Amino acid sequence: MKKHRLLTIFMTILAVFSLSACGRKASSQKETGTVRIACVSSTESQIVANILAQLIEHDTGLKVKIIGNLGSSTVCHKALQRNNADIMATSYTGTDLTGTLGEKPEKDPKKATRTVDRLLLKRYDEVRFPTYGFADTYAFMVTQEQAKKYNLNTVSSMAPYAKDWNAGVDSSWMNRKGDGYKDFKQAYGFDFKRVYPMQIGLVYDAAQQGKMQTILGYSTDGRIKSYHLKVLKDDRQFFPPYEAAAVANKSILKKYPQLTPTIHKLDGQINLKTMQTLNYEVDDQLLEPATVAHNFLKQHHYFDRR
Repeated sequence: MKKHRLLTIFMTILAVFSLSACGRKASSQKETGTVRIACVSSTESQIVANILAQLIEHDTGLKVKIIGNLGSSTVCHKALQRNNADIMATSYTGTDLTGTLGEKPEKDPKKATRTVDRLLLKRYDEVRFPTYGFADTYAFMVTQEQAKKYNLNTVSSMAPYAKDWNAGVDSSWMNRKGDGYKDFKQAYGFDFKRVYPMQIGLVYDAAQQGKMQTILGYSTDGRIKSYHLKVLKDDRQFFPPYEAAAVANKSILKKYPQLTPTIHKLDGQINLKTMQTLNYEVDDQLLEPATVAHNFLKQHHYFDRR
C-alpha cells in the first residue's frame, strides 16, 4: 500500500512537470511564430523591409519572412487584405490616398495623413504607423551642368526652355489622376517637346547620358547622389505628400502585441538624407539591402537595447 501511494505521488509529480514542459513549449512556439513583411521591388522598400525584419527578430524573438518584389503599393495592401502578409514595409501617403483608397489628392500633409490613417483602419482593419521621417515624392531633376547653364532651381524655372526639351518620366506617372502628366501641364502651364515614359531605373541613366534634358524621379533615390543630379523645388506644391510609414494588419498586432512598441522605435528616425544614403549604398556601392539595414541598426544602437 505504501509503495502504491509513493508510485501515485511520483506519477502525479511527473504529470505536473510534463504539463509545465508542454506549457513552456507552447509558449516558446508562440514566441517563435512568423511575421510576414511585404515590400515592393524598389531599393528603398527592400531596405526598410529588412530594417523592420531584423529589428523585430532582435526585439521579439519572432521569425520574419520578407515577401519581396511586389509590383506596387496596391498589391502590398491586397496581400494584407488576403492574409498573405501581415505588415507592409513602405506605405506612401499620396499613393494610398489616391490609389488604394481612391480618394481625391490632398496637398496638406497633415490632412492627407489623417485621412489615410482613418480610412485604412475603417475599411481594411489596417493600422498605419507614424512616418519613418522621410517623404519619397516625385521630383523633377536636371544635371548640375544643366542647372548652372539655365539657372534652374525650381520646376517653374524650366518653363522658358521646356518646349525644346525631352523629359524622361516614370511610366506609372503618365496616367495618374490628380498628380499625373495631364494635371501637371495645367498646374504649371507648360509642356515638354516630348515626354518619354520608361522604367524608373532608366530615367537616371538617360539624364546622365544627355538623352533627356530633365527627368522625373524620386526624392530619396540614391542615384541622385551617384549621378550628381539637382532636384528642382516643386514651387507650386503640385505633388501630394508621400510620407513613408509601416502598415500592419490589426490582427497581427493583437496576436503579437510586442510588435507595436518595436515598430514605433522607427518613428521619425529615418530622414530624407539618410534614406538617400541608404539607397545609394545599395544602388551605387552594390551592398545587399539586408547588409545596409544591419549597418543602419547597428550604427544607431538598436541592437544594444530592447
